[in-house]
Amino acid sequence: MNCYCVKTVNIIMKLLQLYSTLSPFSWLDDGTTTGPSPLYGQQDMNEPLLDNSEGQLFLTEAFKVIIEEVLCKGTDVKEKVCEWREPEELAALLDLELRENGEPQHQLLQRIRDVAKYSVKTNHPRFFNQLFAGVDYHALTGRFLTEALNTSQYTYEVAPVFVLMEDEVLSKLRSLVGWAEGDGIFCPGGTMSNMYAMNVARYRAFPEVKLKGMWSLPRLAVFTSQQSHYSVMKAAAFQGIGTENVFKVKVDDRGCMIPEDLGETIELAKSQGAVPFFVHATSGTTVQGAFDPLEPIADICDRQGLWMHVDAAWGGSVLFSKEHKHLMRGVERADSVTWNPHKMMLTGLQCSAILLKDTTHLLKHCHSADAKYLFQQDKFYDTSLDTGDKSIQCGRKVDCLKLWLMWKAVGSKGLEERVDRAFTHTRYLVEEMKRREGFELIGKPLFVNVCFWFIPPSLRGKENSPDYNDRLSKVAPVIKERMMKQGTMMLGYQPQGGRVNFFRMIVISPQLSHQDMTFCLNEIERLGNDL
Repeated sequence: MNCYCVKTVNIIMKLLQLYSTLSPFSWLDDGTTTGPSPLYGQQDMNEPLLDNSEGQLFLTEAFKVIIEEVLCKGTDVKEKVCEWREPEELAALLDLELRENGEPQHQLLQRIRDVAKYSVKTNHPRFFNQLFAGVDYHALTGRFLTEALNTSQYTYEVAPVFVLMEDEVLSKLRSLVGWAEGDGIFCPGGTMSNMYAMNVARYRAFPEVKLKGMWSLPRLAVFTSQQSHYSVMKAAAFQGIGTENVFKVKVDDRGCMIPEDLGETIELAKSQGAVPFFVHATSGTTVQGAFDPLEPIADICDRQGLWMHVDAAWGGSVLFSKEHKHLMRGVERADSVTWNPHKMMLTGLQCSAILLKDTTHLLKHCHSADAKYLFQQDKFYDTSLDTGDKSIQCGRKVDCLKLWLMWKAVGSKGLEERVDRAFTHTRYLVEEMKRREGFELIGKPLFVNVCFWFIPPSLRGKENSPDYNDRLSKVAPVIKERMMKQGTMMLGYQPQGGRVNFFRMIVISPQLSHQDMTFCLNEIERLGNDL
């Protein structure tokens, strides 16, 4: 157990012990309690249905399990990343059936242990599979607190703290983009943030669409790179624009959009009778971690009068780093930016913001439904603080607290250090790969995505064989299966364009060390040398 985790556990255990001395309950060997009736037992109609003391005691015990199984074992490099079970076996182990009667508390606590045991430990230092990893304990505390408070972020009257907090956090994020003012809102993920951008851009170009619908519109055209996130296609389909009207712009070998091809593709769309209105650039593509050149893209958008959106869900956090923010040079010229702090900044899922340069309240005008029961205009406070009408949701989770609390704890300098450290680990990993036979990089990484093939001994020197690509395509899936079943680590693989399956390793967790980088390469060799 690492030192930080031990200190955290000790503090929380002391608080839990203090609470237990105040509780009138005690646990019996069979998992029941002394004192009033159970949490869901028969009660007098003049008494509350739920017993708060009983529930709080259960929560106290559950927290002990969570801290030990998730936050201690789950971050220990000596523990498994994954306790793999086949679906049928896992379903049986978990006993998923929901029955007529409830279960005793000791059995429910075992359920919590089982959930933790058989879940993937995304906090583990050797989890490289997704664009999120690791744990920040301050952000996690914010997540616990917002879940306990259980409020909805739509009006000042029900969420006064968080309305003000969200405004401050969004303002700070916009300042990193380079905007002194603007608008924004937290959304449930980058896909939704990208959808917001497309919808607001269409509303600005054709405001009548909100009232009259699609029949009032011409054929619209969206432009994005060949390696942009699939949410662009989802947004076009969801909003009735149509996926055939998403024009894919060519990319270079690094995966970056080619501005010259963007200009040509816009003219092509016009020649087909389409009306361009939205360009979707990417800062940090999902697979290669590519950054589109924003300055020349902005020049084209300015000339054509198009909305420029930057999907920086993955790469936006480079803006914290003085050394690496050049990757997003020109972002201040965009009309909107997607940024997911739950990725590189480690706030935990979900925490995604759509940021806008607009100061004319386009976000609210586009999405408002003016619900009189919720957004009354004769309230006793400033109704501009009721931000819910900016959203396409009604109920909206509080996503700002975890980011705010973490930012308060480590400061902008601490977040910058995390970004720079991830780049340092990435450079170390790349140099180690270059020294080893069998590792073939797919270009020099721009970001912390390291894409590569592992060439087993049986395929080395046989690149010109007719079945080489077919055999190579099967290597990554086999190694992935072996690592997961043995629980040693996790990293993803995929094909892309004309490239057969290759590994994509994401290097972001602040828990990582150079030893973890070396272990990863050793483990791939161990798992794949016999292929």
